[in-house]
Amino acid sequence: MSDTSETSEKEQPRRRQARGERRIAQLLAAAAQVFCTSGYTAASTNAIAREAGVSPGTLYQFFPNKEAIAVELGDRLMHEMRETYGEALAPVDPATPLEEAVGAAVDRFMAFNTAHPVFFALMHGPDIPGGITDAHDQLHATLIERVEGLLASLLPGTPAADITRTAHVCLGIYKAGLELVLGHEDAERAAYVQEVKNVLIRYLGPLVGDRLGRT
Repeated sequence: MSDTSETSEKEQPRRRQARGERRIAQLLAAAAQVFCTSGYTAASTNAIAREAGVSPGTLYQFFPNKEAIAVELGDRLMHEMRETYGEALAPVDPATPLEEAVGAAVDRFMAFNTAHPVFFALMHGPDIPGGITDAHDQLHATLIERVEGLLASLLPGTPAADITRTAHVCLGIYKAGLELVLGHEDAERAAYVQEVKNVLIRYLGPLVGDRLGRT
């Protein structure tokens, strides 16, 4: 067998794999749209296939049911989310104004959530698919731990129970605000993002005191 033939045979599986990845990405993008529009429970594989512009049979070549689609979509989004909050919750320089520190963290989270509204639909809706419930719980626990770590650096000497409570309140404020943000567009959305920042700053300001720089 010639070197050319061997190279061609090796390239064929790679091309097939690349086509498969593109099709999966196409189906996941369609599923994200359907889940956002209809909700997980009301969504169907037929609707997802229709949104993707493929036959149901093509969809079933890659996913056996809509829960498998949701699990794959959730896994990919959670991986990206972990990278996002790793950047958003990096240690804060003591010279950083509280407004700047909170604003930077909120902006990173909001950028992710507004770019991927399906993340909120899947993770915080009333009908979370069973297959991603555990992963969601792990993500939430890890996020709380990261917020606790950040707060502990801002509030040295504060009892651990107080830090945990404050972390849960901060995350609760963010989630409540996020739902409002996702319900609006353009300038009104930006105004709601600023309101979320304002609430967090006013909540944390008296706790942090002069530990961070003030504008």
